[in-house]
Amino acid sequence: MSSVEQNRLVVAAKVRDSLIHSKTDPEIVAEFDTGGSELLYEIRLLSVQQRAAAARFILEKKLDAKGAEDLARATKDFPRRRGDKGWESFDYTHPGDCLAFMYYRQAREHKNPSEPRTSALEEALKVVESEKARNVILKELGGESGESEEEGDVVAGVKVPVVRLQFGEVAESSRVVILPVCKAEEKDKEVMEAPWECESEGEFGVVVAEKGWKRWVVLPGWEPVVGLGKGGVVVSFSDARVLPWKVNRWYKEEPILVVADRSKKDVEADDGFYLAAMDGGDMGFKVERGSALKEAGVTESLGTVVLIVRPPKDETENELADEDWE
Repeated sequence: MSSVEQNRLVVAAKVRDSLIHSKTDPEIVAEFDTGGSELLYEIRLLSVQQRAAAARFILEKKLDAKGAEDLARATKDFPRRRGDKGWESFDYTHPGDCLAFMYYRQAREHKNPSEPRTSALEEALKVVESEKARNVILKELGGESGESEEEGDVVAGVKVPVVRLQFGEVAESSRVVILPVCKAEEKDKEVMEAPWECESEGEFGVVVAEKGWKRWVVLPGWEPVVGLGKGGVVVSFSDARVLPWKVNRWYKEEPILVVADRSKKDVEADDGFYLAAMDGGDMGFKVERGSALKEAGVTESLGTVVLIVRPPKDETENELADEDWE
């Protein structure tokens, strides 16, 4: 037995024990008596209460390991999506709603009508649990969202997730993304010179970049960064004062990483966020709203911002309380 398999069994056993201690329905626990370690392993990062609900849902929907992984990721990601269209209609206490919201967001990233959009909404209908969320999905599927195709395309990418990296999260992720890092003080030249392609090759997944680079960061396979493909880049800032919104107490206290997509430079969405060069001062960049750039006559940025990453921290805090959008 490989060390990877041993680790999976040990972790799965601990997850199963936590289900027993939390008084989860014995019939649900019994389903994992003779197998299913790959399923329990995927929900290890959820809270005890979330694990019980997730285990029930996994059995009801007969999810495989990939399905369990998506469910766990969707549940962890849901609170960070506050402010996204339709978010308030999905119930966080239902794992099916969390997974359905993930599909719902993916659907809105595609043109209306289109096959990928319809397929994602149909997947959402298969797993949604609450009636309110189901109605939202059906309304979207019926093309009654109340906005034009052009408006839908723009609105889909407006809000930028602000996430805090957890200790050990990278090591426990089944998918990771490696991106080149530029320092804000190095001006826009570094962003333009940073490697555009970085991929894994061979049986050992050796990481190969098109050219050498000094600084790299490894991030969990969060949805915004997994879909970057070519052109992803990270800019490190000493604090969050470069962000064009109110960030409360933490903006002077900790550094941040701004993840941008250099393949999308055009300033299109007024409410979108873009990485822009800044003349003078200590910083070579700033994050700016599309509306502000348009007012200044700027039509092309250094890249569209897709994610803001905060560093790991020992104490547990309410992530949502710190996201204070203007």
